Parts: sequence; C-alpha cells; structure tokens
Amino acid sequence: MPEPDPEQKIDSTFRNGSLTATGIILGFSLNFINRWVSNPNDWSRIDILPLAFLLLGIGIQVKVFSDLLSRDSLLIANYDRAKRLFMLGLLAVAIGMGIALVSDFLGLGRMHFLG
Repeated sequence: MPEPDPEQKIDSTFRNGSLTATGIILGFSLNFINRWVSNPNDWSRIDILPLAFLLLGIGIQVKVFSDLLSRDSLLIANYDRAKRLFMLGLLAVAIGMGIALVSDFLGLGRMHFLG
C-alpha cells in the first residue's frame, strides 16, 4: 500500500467524528480514575502499578485530544499519528484496569476495583 502524500488532507467532518469519540473515551477514563481514587480504602504498593498505567494512558489520550484540536490534524500524516497514539493510550488504560481488576479478585490490594 503506497504511503499517502504528506500534504494530503482528510475531511474535517471525519476528523470531528474522531475528536468526538476521543473525547467520550477520555471522559470515561477520567471518570473511572476519579471514582477509583475517591474510594475511601487505603492504598497499598500494588495499587501503584495500575495507577501508573491509568495515568500514562490518560496522559496520552489528553495529548491526542489536544493534537486533534489542532488545524494540523487535518493532514493525513498527523491524523494517522494521533490515531496510533490514541490506540496506545487506550491500551494503557485497559492494561491498568485489567491489573486493578486482577489484583482486586486476588485480594492483593486494598483499593477495591468493584467497590
């Protein structure tokens, strides 16, 4: 498959749909971490690992959201980069949630994922 021309642009309505989806998933991620850290239970060392993945993933998602708001995001190369970064951020959040869930099921941490 040939590489797209670096100056080739995507339609702004296509980018707007991606921006909306990114914003919704970012909002979900922020809501999740807010509810998880607001839990009144004590923290343990094992809770640092999922927290690190969650913060990393959310940080990447915020960066992508900022990149998609830029006018340069209409360039295909920039849009594709933002899309790859977003998937990386989404994966990091999913790994963080998975670690938190497994540690909760195994009783390793004091922060309960399921409430």
